[in-house]
Amino acid sequence: MTRARGLCALALLAAAAGCSQPKPLSDDFDGKPWETQKALLPAYPKEGNLIPFYVSPALPFAFFVDPASLGFGQDGVVRFALMARSTSGATNVSYEGIRCATYERKVYAYGRSDQTWVQARNSQWIPFTRIQANQHAALADDFFCTAERRVRTPEEVSRALARGNQPG
Repeated sequence: MTRARGLCALALLAAAAGCSQPKPLSDDFDGKPWETQKALLPAYPKEGNLIPFYVSPALPFAFFVDPASLGFGQDGVVRFALMARSTSGATNVSYEGIRCATYERKVYAYGRSDQTWVQARNSQWIPFTRIQANQHAALADDFFCTAERRVRTPEEVSRALARGNQPG
């Protein structure tokens, strides 16, 4: 009888522990096959629409966001097409997300030279910090996740990007 009570108590404890776990944040892209994810991707960025933003003089890249690609998911993720251009003119294009609640980033797809998207091979959430001098911290701190300029729509972000974040 004592053993049965012990097992019952252990089962109740395990069930209670399972209930206390926070529900992980979902992602509009998670769990969907690539064919379905493709429908969620924006049009490939057009060079003339890109808006530059400042990151750091230490990085040999210029960074741009395509305002037409901006989206705010029900899952709390800001999604955007990002272009990085090196001083030699080489470009990298990606479709990414930043989750402000947890300060994480994720790459969903990369742009190809034929202006199509290809699925990122290792698409997972990666934390970043506010003290990093990189494009994700700059976007989060200056445009997407700021307390004083909490953005609500893609239009607000586009206007904030157009105003810029150059050091004064």
